[in-house]
Amino acid sequence: MGVCGTTRLRWGPVVRVLVLQAAWALGGGQVRYSVPEEAKGGTVVGRLAQDLGLEAGEAEARRLRLVSQGRRASVEVSGASGALVVSSRLDREELCGKSAPCALRLEVLLERPLRVFHVEVEVTDINDNAPLFPAATKNLSIPELNTMPGSRFPLEGASDADIGANAQLSYTLSPSEHFALDVKSSDENMKSLFLVLTKGLDRESLAEHRLVLTASDGGRPSLTGTVELVVSVLDANDNAPQFNQSVYKVRLPENSAEGTLVAHVGATDPDEGINHEFSFNIVSSVPSAKRDVFSIDPQTGEIRLRGTLDFEEVRVYELQIEARDKGVPPLSGHCSVMLEVLDVNDNAPEVWVTSLSVPVAEDASLGTVVALLSVSDRDSGSNGRVRCAVWPPSPFGLVATFAGSYSLVLREALDRERVSEYEVEVRAEDGGAPPLRASRGLRVPVSDVNDNAPAFAQAVYTVLARENNAAGAELARLWARDPDEAGNGRVSYSVAEGGAGSGSGSGWRPASSYVSVDAESGRLWALQPLDYEELQVLQFEVRAVDAGEPPLCGNATVQLFVVDENDNAPALLPPAGGGPGPWAAGEASASASAPGSLWAWAAWGAPAGQVVAKIRAVDADSGYNAWLRYELWEPRGKGPFRVGLYSGEVSTARALEEADGPRQRLLIVVRDHGEPSRSATATLSVSLVEGAEAALAAAGAVSAGAGLRPAAGAEGGAAAAAAAAAATNVWLVVAICAVSSLFLLAVVLYGASRWAPRAAVLSGPGPATLVCASEVGSWSYSQRQSRSLCVADGAGKSDLMVFSPNCPPPPGPAPKETPQEPPALLDTVSATRPPLAP
Repeated sequence: MGVCGTTRLRWGPVVRVLVLQAAWALGGGQVRYSVPEEAKGGTVVGRLAQDLGLEAGEAEARRLRLVSQGRRASVEVSGASGALVVSSRLDREELCGKSAPCALRLEVLLERPLRVFHVEVEVTDINDNAPLFPAATKNLSIPELNTMPGSRFPLEGASDADIGANAQLSYTLSPSEHFALDVKSSDENMKSLFLVLTKGLDRESLAEHRLVLTASDGGRPSLTGTVELVVSVLDANDNAPQFNQSVYKVRLPENSAEGTLVAHVGATDPDEGINHEFSFNIVSSVPSAKRDVFSIDPQTGEIRLRGTLDFEEVRVYELQIEARDKGVPPLSGHCSVMLEVLDVNDNAPEVWVTSLSVPVAEDASLGTVVALLSVSDRDSGSNGRVRCAVWPPSPFGLVATFAGSYSLVLREALDRERVSEYEVEVRAEDGGAPPLRASRGLRVPVSDVNDNAPAFAQAVYTVLARENNAAGAELARLWARDPDEAGNGRVSYSVAEGGAGSGSGSGWRPASSYVSVDAESGRLWALQPLDYEELQVLQFEVRAVDAGEPPLCGNATVQLFVVDENDNAPALLPPAGGGPGPWAAGEASASASAPGSLWAWAAWGAPAGQVVAKIRAVDADSGYNAWLRYELWEPRGKGPFRVGLYSGEVSTARALEEADGPRQRLLIVVRDHGEPSRSATATLSVSLVEGAEAALAAAGAVSAGAGLRPAAGAEGGAAAAAAAAAATNVWLVVAICAVSSLFLLAVVLYGASRWAPRAAVLSGPGPATLVCASEVGSWSYSQRQSRSLCVADGAGKSDLMVFSPNCPPPPGPAPKETPQEPPALLDTVSATRPPLAP
């Protein structure tokens, strides 16, 4: 029992060690990110959980977290998302100093099962530090006379916490006739500054010289720092200490321990007494920020390490050593110590993706370059030689182009339907002992080819647009779907073909003169206001073309119907040219002096229902917008006349009497049924005369042609006839007038029967049609296109046609007119139409 217990106790630590080694092997992967310094808190550095291959929610469930390594990492893992974000201020100079590049090496733990991942976050430099001198003022003491022109005085240069071009400094000195600045560069990052005396000093002329030394870095924009040089001219000791060597060269490995002796410098002073005694000190170092790495014994001159060396950060140090005596004024001698740092294998290889061409088309040929990789190791010699391999070995492979550069190429054919994305890992190993390793993961998606044409949701689109729309108004929105990706699925639209004939007779016009389509959104715009009277239907094709190579396209037909608006007011028509007088035609005659003024005659004693005149009007619109109604506005009440609501016929409402006066003035309004309605006004002057005078007036109208005469002339003619009848013998006049009236009446009636206007007919490209279904009228709708209704010599209309009955009124008092359905144009019928045969 005791032996077994002892064995169990001995094996326990071994098992724990094996478990830790297995966990380390499982978590050997490394993820690398880059973030600029001074990034704000909360900035996402990288999607750590996604890059580690974790599913959504798995990061929180398995407690993905960072393991502190004794230094504030300034980054953290964000909650359930598993993203690596900036948690506090990132200062590259604080984190890495002059090390380039600056990388934060972190360990990430993942539980269930336990895995360890190495994450490297590179903090890139920005030019946020200006050059800084050790002090704002530098005091120099130079004795007069004994100091000859050409004497050199070392100055401590400025330091810049940045790296690279941001830390490359240049110096300028303010103008002076006694001093100049000499800058010596051992390499691009090390510069020694010397103040050179160009002209002898005279303390009695000027005891103190003030100069400004300016340091400028190489950033964009450049930052500067200054130091004031105060040169005091003194009299004193004329022998300065002299070093045994002007330059000491030393080589040390970068892993040298603190306290290691770097160099032992020595100097002599030929003076005696206190002027012979001197002490050593380090006046400057390049780089200046590493001055505290070294220390010197002021009595013996031994220089030792007080910090650590890093070959990758600084490869060469230059120290300026001063030996200053104790004379008055004190004199000093100077020498340089050049320390070369030797490399050891303390840096793992680094793999960078310099170019990544993804996604890769599934029809890509073998040998296609997917990515360009750059592999480097900050170490030198065999420690910096790197070997690379790719995993898995197919379908991609690595081809070395030149030292440190590789191409990831395609070695096997791709099939997107089988694998749409590949996870590729590039592994690197250096030649050090022991070797160090690194890897870089790549995600290579496979893209499709353009094999789908855009398809509209509908083959035919029907669009309704009201006329008089504003130019640029949106009429419709078309959309075509392309299931391809990226440019293969980006669709552009255009009007392919189509057009319409103009109703004004100007011929065929292309659809592109009426509408346009937005190439990106598919919105259909009107280029100009549409006019229903000019264009009723516009049919054209819209083409959708994708951006693939070669491009594929799809078409859709658009039928644009223009909806009529009530934009035309009724227009009064003149009487038919060359027609007979008002008694025969029943039409009002227009006055030459006042447009819209009409006149007619009526005989006293005319029975009720007798048609006196007919108002003719036309509306260029269609449908309800062209359906006209006639209203008698003046005189209102029970006047002797009335107007047919839809026929426009002016007839007697009762028998005319002498009490009605010699003349009646009627104000008639013609109004359409549009919204809002439009109207026109006609003034009709009706002269009431005896039957014989009416016949004479009618005959005179016939001889005058078309019966056009001003209303005032008719009224004056009636008064003159009355005066003549009163002045002559009544019986003689009656006899003569009776014979003449009978003759003239016979001529007028004969002419009226021959030349009276016929009933309205339909005219157009098809055969003429006359519709009269019953005594109350009827609707007639023609399916043919381009049908027109013509009223005597009026203008034609194309639309829904409605006709009033061509039937005589029944005997007796005229019945009240009942409203009919809306016509496109109302048929006008002669007031003295012959009766229908039984």
